[in-house]
Amino acid sequence: MIEAVSPEVDAGRFPVKRAVGEGVIVEADIFADGHDTLAAVLKHRHESAPDWTEVPMTPLVNDRWRGRFNVTKLGRYAYTIEGWVDHYRTWSARLAKRIAAGQDIKIEIEIGARLIDEAAARASGQDAAKLTALATAIRKQAKAPDAKQKEDLDALMDRHADRSLGTRYQRELEVVVEPERARFGAWYETFPRSAGKAGVHGTFRDLENRLPYISDMGFDILYLPPIHPVGKTHRKGRNNSTRAEPGEPGSPWAIGSEEGGHKAINPQLGTLDDFKRLVSVAGEHGLSIALDIAFQCSPDHPYVREHPEWFQHRPDGTIQYAENPPKKYEDIVPFDFETASWRELWAELLSVVEFWVAQGVKILRIDNPHTKPFPFWDWLIAEVKRKHPEVIFLSEAFTRPKVMYRLAKAGFSQSYTYFAWRNTAWELAQYLSEITRPPVIEFMRANLWPNTPDILTEYLQNGGRNAFAARFLLAATLGASYGVYGPAFELCENRAREAGSEEYLDSEKYQLRGWNLASPESLRELITLVNRVRRENPALQQDRGLRFHPTENDQLVAYTKATEDLSEVVLTVVNVDPHHTQVGMVTLPLEELGIEQGRSYQAHELLSGARYLWNGPRNYVEINPSSVPGQIFRFRRRVRSEHDFEYFL
Repeated sequence: MIEAVSPEVDAGRFPVKRAVGEGVIVEADIFADGHDTLAAVLKHRHESAPDWTEVPMTPLVNDRWRGRFNVTKLGRYAYTIEGWVDHYRTWSARLAKRIAAGQDIKIEIEIGARLIDEAAARASGQDAAKLTALATAIRKQAKAPDAKQKEDLDALMDRHADRSLGTRYQRELEVVVEPERARFGAWYETFPRSAGKAGVHGTFRDLENRLPYISDMGFDILYLPPIHPVGKTHRKGRNNSTRAEPGEPGSPWAIGSEEGGHKAINPQLGTLDDFKRLVSVAGEHGLSIALDIAFQCSPDHPYVREHPEWFQHRPDGTIQYAENPPKKYEDIVPFDFETASWRELWAELLSVVEFWVAQGVKILRIDNPHTKPFPFWDWLIAEVKRKHPEVIFLSEAFTRPKVMYRLAKAGFSQSYTYFAWRNTAWELAQYLSEITRPPVIEFMRANLWPNTPDILTEYLQNGGRNAFAARFLLAATLGASYGVYGPAFELCENRAREAGSEEYLDSEKYQLRGWNLASPESLRELITLVNRVRRENPALQQDRGLRFHPTENDQLVAYTKATEDLSEVVLTVVNVDPHHTQVGMVTLPLEELGIEQGRSYQAHELLSGARYLWNGPRNYVEINPSSVPGQIFRFRRRVRSEHDFEYFL
């Protein structure tokens, strides 16, 4: 019986996710009637390989077994399990018991010799000859194999085990393997149209001048809102007014005009060649360009004129604009995915993605995917990844949890989360534990954003610079992937349009903004430091193993991340109160973190460089949010011998 296999998403309907170089630890309940000894292997292969590779599985407790394989190529791997009754191991264990009991083993020796003969018949070449010789030797000596014989026998009998009555798990499961950047990276969102001089529409060339500023802070991905022509009909003005004044640029998400649609560049930003140059120059600065893909149109989009059947029409013949009563978005018309011409619509939208991938964009942030059918994403992402397994998709779906999870299963590499609205230590621990543990972590990777152009939370509005620093530190250490909308974030922009609103006053979505990047209030120094810490410490580059720990103060949140072998443990403690100094005792499960009980150990605080000698599981922390709202401690262990470790700085 092979049951309760993990990881397995929805009975194998969807693949689990890994990045290149990660391991896949597979467990299952494997058992049989009676008392025979069992054996099992984990079988795996890349989609390009014709044959399976097998890894022996190890029994744990209560009929639970475990095996592991590493993924080294982009694309998909298949894996399954095979188990069988191991008659040789059963005989060997029974023989040892008979010898211990002082019983006659003559018959047992012959039974074992015949098992070896059968294995020799299944083998060939030198293995067959060795097995035949061992069977003869055992019969001749009429006693249990000596240590050398047993060592040789175990290896040969494992290699040529009788698996004719073995059981194969009923399903072949899959792992989709993506680039490392799907697992770990720091995102920086910015509007290129605000990269120029104050009041002047910026260009891609202007944004090139800002690349060193972004790169020097340690970001990996530069994410741009839509770069397409902006419609004029019902163009939104400053602060989302329904009427734009002359010269106002409108919302970039109102895509399309007489100058083109989803495959065109807003001419105020530059040309397609200018964009391709930006992609290249960004790469020289260590930045990958991510592009916003928003499947919606301005009323002026060429699609509206050329394919009116792709849109929903009102009884008066006009095309239905987007709305969420009482809100109206008259500058945007959504596609009708229930159109009779859905096949043509799907094919065109796929061609949009393929167009930008061909321009060198390998990271795509998808706007509002939860408003499009799940089967559409199942199909589109599979089609893109079939040709381009290196492409990364980020799902921007602030919606119900089950909808977010289903989109992740559809193939989105990463997902926005509710992190922005989880402010207390208890909320953070509850929510992050949910999304970084099985089963969710097997199919969804979290990307933590403290702000976006649409989201200025009450916490940031009221907490000032200290709140921005705390939320940044949380996002960057809780999440292997995180992002900020800048320069609004590092400059601590916290002016809301109105009380009770999460909309920015003078939102960059509707107007050009000038930014004083040299402001003394900027968090640039902290961001640079934390991003360097992230790059230097592998424990912070993954989300598996995130654990929260008691602090005896509900204004302090403490959590660890560790490498798989526990050679590095990183403890982060953050003060979620932006106004007051908080103190507390952090309690760590030393044994579970690989730290020896009863010995002092070094704690290296990575932001200040301070070093502390800690003793026991409970240790004191004090955090003043006006200085730095958190501390990051690193514990490493140096291997002195196979079973002897020493924690050091």
